[in-house]
Amino acid sequence: MIALARPATAIDCDGLGRLATDCLKLEIATYPKPGLVSPVDTGAHDDMDAAMMNRSADALEPFFARLADAGAAGAGIDRLRAIGIEAEVAMMAATGGINTHRGAIFGLGLLCAAAGFRAAYRASGTLGDIVAHRWGAEICRGPVPLHSHGSTVARRHTTGGARAEAATGFPSLYDIALPALAEARLLTAEDEARRVHALMALIVGVEDTNLLYRGGTEGLAFAQSHARAFLVSGSVATPDWRVRAVAMHQAFTARRLSPGGCADLLAMALFVEASGA
Repeated sequence: MIALARPATAIDCDGLGRLATDCLKLEIATYPKPGLVSPVDTGAHDDMDAAMMNRSADALEPFFARLADAGAAGAGIDRLRAIGIEAEVAMMAATGGINTHRGAIFGLGLLCAAAGFRAAYRASGTLGDIVAHRWGAEICRGPVPLHSHGSTVARRHTTGGARAEAATGFPSLYDIALPALAEARLLTAEDEARRVHALMALIVGVEDTNLLYRGGTEGLAFAQSHARAFLVSGSVATPDWRVRAVAMHQAFTARRLSPGGCADLLAMALFVEASGA
C-alpha cells in the first residue's frame, strides 16, 4: 500500500519536466536503434526527423512540469487528461501536425504526475505503483480514441497496449527495461550502448503496438526474433555490436518496422532510473 504523509513544502516540478524532456532527447540521440529516428537517419519514418522530434520534446517540457504539479496537488485523471490534451496540441504545433510523442505524453506524463505526488505526500512505492493505485481504474475506464494506432491494434490483435501497461503500474519498465539498464552496466561502460541493450530487451519482451500496426503479427515476430538474436549473441559486450545493430536497423527500415512503443518505454525507464523510483 502507498502510505501518505504530510505534504512537502517545495517540489521542483520544473525540474521534473526538464528531466522528462532530457530523457526523450536521450532516446532520440541513441543510435543504432532498429527502424527508429536518430540524428543519423530517419529509419522507417518518412514524415519526421531528429530535429523535429527534439522540437517536440522541447514543446512538451512545460506540460510535463504541469503534470508533475497536478500530481503534487492530488489531481484526478480528468485533470491529467486535460493537460495531456493541451500537450498534444503543442506537439502538433511544433511538428506541423505530425504525431511524434503521443505515447510519451501519456506514459511519461503519468510518471511525472506520480513523481509530483510522491514528492508532495512522501508516498512509498515505485512511480508505477503510484500510477496504478491513484489512477489505474480511471485509466481503464477512460475514453478510447477510435482512430489511434493503439486502438486499431487493440481491436485487431486483442492486446492491452499502453492503457493496460499504465493501469498495472508499467510492468515493462520494472520487469524488463530497468533490469536491462542495470544488466548493461556489467556489459559496457558506454551509456549509449546501455540504452541500445535496454531497447533490444524491450523489443523482445513487449507486444509493441507500433510494430503490430505496421507489420502485424509477422512483423512483431520478425522484430522480436532479431532482437533476441542480438542479445543472445552477446549484445553490446561484443566488439562488433554496433555493426550488428546497424544491420538490424537497416532490416527494420527496409520492412518499415518501427518499435515506437519500446522507444517511449526506454525514455520512461531513463526517467524512472534518474528519479530513483
